[in-house]
Amino acid sequence: MGITRNGKTIRSIDLVYNGDIIILNLSDEKFLDPNPELKACIIFENEDIVIFDKPAGMPVHPSIRHQGDTLGNYFAYLYPDLTFRAINRLDCNTSGLCAVAKNSYGASHYQGIIKKIYYAAAEGITPEYGTINAPIAREQESIIKRCVRDDGQYAVTHYKRILFNQKYSLLEINLETGRTHQIRVHFSHIGYPLAGDDLYGGKCGIIDRQALHCGKMEFEGHTVKSQISRDILNIFNQEDFLI
Repeated sequence: MGITRNGKTIRSIDLVYNGDIIILNLSDEKFLDPNPELKACIIFENEDIVIFDKPAGMPVHPSIRHQGDTLGNYFAYLYPDLTFRAINRLDCNTSGLCAVAKNSYGASHYQGIIKKIYYAAAEGITPEYGTINAPIAREQESIIKRCVRDDGQYAVTHYKRILFNQKYSLLEINLETGRTHQIRVHFSHIGYPLAGDDLYGGKCGIIDRQALHCGKMEFEGHTVKSQISRDILNIFNQEDFLI
C-alpha cells in the first residue's frame, strides 16, 4: 500500500537509489480498511471537517508497521464514502486533537488557519516563558531523528510554564512553524527534554511515551479543547487541569 520500491512497501522518508522502481498509489487512503474496534472521540464536526481526540499509541496514517490500527482506519469506518485527509499530523505517541477534512474544500480551507496549542511535561524547571529559535534538520544517518543544525529549516517555538514541581515543568506551547518533531527537538536542545522521550534524551519510567498533547485548536471563532492526558497530569499529581 502507499509507496513501493522494487515491489516492497517503503515509507516516504526511506532512501531510494538509482535504478529502483518506485510505484506511488495515490488512491490508497480512499480505500483504507475500516476498523470499528478503534476508539477516538469526536470533539467537533461540521460539513467540512471533523476533529478527533486521538489517544496516545494510535498512528494517524497507515505505515509498514501499522496497517489497520490507525486513525485513518477508524475514519474509514465512520465515513466509508469519504477520503481520509488529515489536516494536522500527530506522532503515534502524541495524544490530542487531530483535524481531518471530509472533502477537498475542507483540506485546502483549514490547512493554514487552525492555530494549535500543545501541552508538554519537560524535565527540569524551565524559565517562566520563552521563545526557541533554532533551525531543524534531519539527523545524519537517521531517517527519523531530527536535530538543531545551522543548515536546517527555520523553526520557532513559543512557550510558557503553567505548572511545575521539583523535577518537571508543564508547558503551554505555541508553534510559529511546524517542523517534524519540532517541540521534542527544541526542548531537548535547550536542556529540557520531554519526559519519556528517549529519542531526544528524556528519561523513561514516569511516563511510557513522550509527554506531549495537542490540547487546543482555534479557528474562525471556534475554540476546541482536549483536556491534558491523565498520564501527563499524573507527573504533577494533578487529578485535572483546566485549559
